[in-house]
Amino acid sequence: MSETLKTPEADVAKSLKAYVKSPKAYVWIAGVVLLLALPFYLDRFWLQAGLFAMAAAIGAIGINLLTGATGQLSMGHAFFLAVGAYSYCVLAGDSGVENGHRLVGLGLPTWLAAVLAVLVAGAAGGLFSPIAGRLRGAYLGIATLALIFIGQHVLFNAHDLTGGFNGRAVPPLALFGIDFDDSETVIAAVPFQSAEKLWYVALLALIGCGLFARGVLRGRPGRAMNAIRDHRIAAGVMGVPVARYRAAVFVLSSMYAGLAGVLIALVFQRTVPEYFGVILSLEFLAMIVIGGLGTVAGAVVGAAFVSLLPQLLTHYSDTLPLVSAPGTGGISPGEASRYLYGAAIVAVVLFLPGGLTRLITSRKTPQE
Repeated sequence: MSETLKTPEADVAKSLKAYVKSPKAYVWIAGVVLLLALPFYLDRFWLQAGLFAMAAAIGAIGINLLTGATGQLSMGHAFFLAVGAYSYCVLAGDSGVENGHRLVGLGLPTWLAAVLAVLVAGAAGGLFSPIAGRLRGAYLGIATLALIFIGQHVLFNAHDLTGGFNGRAVPPLALFGIDFDDSETVIAAVPFQSAEKLWYVALLALIGCGLFARGVLRGRPGRAMNAIRDHRIAAGVMGVPVARYRAAVFVLSSMYAGLAGVLIALVFQRTVPEYFGVILSLEFLAMIVIGGLGTVAGAVVGAAFVSLLPQLLTHYSDTLPLVSAPGTGGISPGEASRYLYGAAIVAVVLFLPGGLTRLITSRKTPQE
């Protein structure tokens, strides 16, 4: 009997054929088609909620690389979101007077301003990275918490750059001759405004960031990051440059946060300093704990849960028991959502250490 000679091309073709036949491939295809079709059917509220969830997912992937995969506690993630959002406003905006403040703007093309804003956030993380490379645990958490207080002081007092307490308007994105503002573009008899147009930009950004992070976690850098998280001294003995990896991951996480900040600014169309506070950083930590530490899917699931919950409670506050509309007395949707965050975190820590994604992966475990 003669054995068939196996080649790498044959192995790839066999793996691809097996993947196409697997149910997972059809689930991914159906999910992508559904996300592409949603702007044709959903109203503005649901599109904005989805856009905010996708922006939060990008930021959550960044902090999951830092905290979930490398074990570095960061309380200053909101600072880098603010750097990305306000850098975009300054780079893309025009100089002028708004709310009694003379604002500084460079008037760059908006696509270039978005790219540069992400790089500015990464540069801010690079300035802090020597500290991040040497501190760990609660010490790093306290050090990054200081960034929030410094950032809040700057955002409220640097009126020429930030507009002060009232913030500043966000220039709409313009890309490939398309203005992502509220001017209508009719496609298949459906009027596309800013939310519909931004949907595809945010979806493309989320897919790209997710695939890049997945490649990092599954490659050699991911193994080194996990070794640093599990046993720092042993990782150093094996030749892993611990301080260098910690600093590099902190910069990468800052760039993810900067991109998330740019998207959030484009969705809300106005940046407000009060938004980028300690509460936002705590929400990002809640995202990765609830969704699952150290995985891209966990960051996305946790971001969807934490970001959509208060909006859903606000939207349905008239029909939900014990929840009232903001300003009418009783438990506001924001307070109710934080109670649910806390309950979800306690439940995950006690009964589901792998996060919500563990419910999915445990069902896919093959039985032999």
